[in-house]
Amino acid sequence: MTAPSQGIHHVTAIAGPPQRNLDFYAGTLGLRFIKRTVNFDDPGTYHLYYGDRTGTPGTLLTFFPWAGAPRGRTGAGEAVITSFAVPEDSLDFWEDRLGAAGVAGFTRRERFGQDTLRFSDPDGMGLELVGSHGPSAEPDGVTGPVAPVAAIRRIHGMTLRLRSVEPTGDLVQEVLGFRPGPAENGIHRFYPANGAAGGVLDLIRDPAAPVGMMGVGSVHHIAWRAQDDAHQLRLRGGILARALSVTPVVERQYFRSIYFREPGGVLFEVATDGPGFMIDETEATLGEALQLPPQYESRRGAIEAHLAPLIVPGVSNAWSD
Repeated sequence: MTAPSQGIHHVTAIAGPPQRNLDFYAGTLGLRFIKRTVNFDDPGTYHLYYGDRTGTPGTLLTFFPWAGAPRGRTGAGEAVITSFAVPEDSLDFWEDRLGAAGVAGFTRRERFGQDTLRFSDPDGMGLELVGSHGPSAEPDGVTGPVAPVAAIRRIHGMTLRLRSVEPTGDLVQEVLGFRPGPAENGIHRFYPANGAAGGVLDLIRDPAAPVGMMGVGSVHHIAWRAQDDAHQLRLRGGILARALSVTPVVERQYFRSIYFREPGGVLFEVATDGPGFMIDETEATLGEALQLPPQYESRRGAIEAHLAPLIVPGVSNAWSD
């Protein structure tokens, strides 16, 4: 086994209208909007980042918003639930908050001994709040419109729907260093190595499920943490040793990435913890201005003219005002 990953780095999904996405995640859910940039492979589209106060790996949820794109179809080979950790006694608060915001159809249930609240975002993406306790539930890094006693702390984990769970389970154990946990109602749980907070992986076996179709409301990929470049290369070697195709290292400015599809078809990324999100903004100004990678800076005027204006909830100094 290669040196284990310490859990989730970030999750990236596909959204519809960017302002609606921003209003929901920074407003209703209270995550900090930490970076507005562009899809490095499609600079005519935003890439929006949410997280804690400084964008700590493990708190990050990011979106490619493509207004007018078709909805995805949930099925096998997809991440179907993105779970957030919240304080264990806060779910009553969240029921009231989501209801007041017009979120319909949420359900309360117990899963693996924890109280959970399941719902969908405005694009139909499956979300879950998980009542958690311990050091990972402390309010360090929390900022935004939700009081620290109830605010989202980090990504708790991901749920994948697969035709078969064994190949994926073997990969996350042998390459990423996960350890197997319990099974409950057909869901097989895996934990990140060394008790790392964030990154629980639940695998649902559903051999009859149709193949999922990527679109608005779909998770595009899940990124796992590499401590640094050397750790990332060791993990890449472990992926190659399993005869899986993996990309070369790709520069993403705030981290470096490699990408591969796990045996069940879900796109995985391994991203370095650094250099982080304060290489081009201060902590106080994260998310306020459009940040472009160097290769697109000469096209800033045209890119800004093409992108829809964004207004951050509670903030009036967006670059496009």
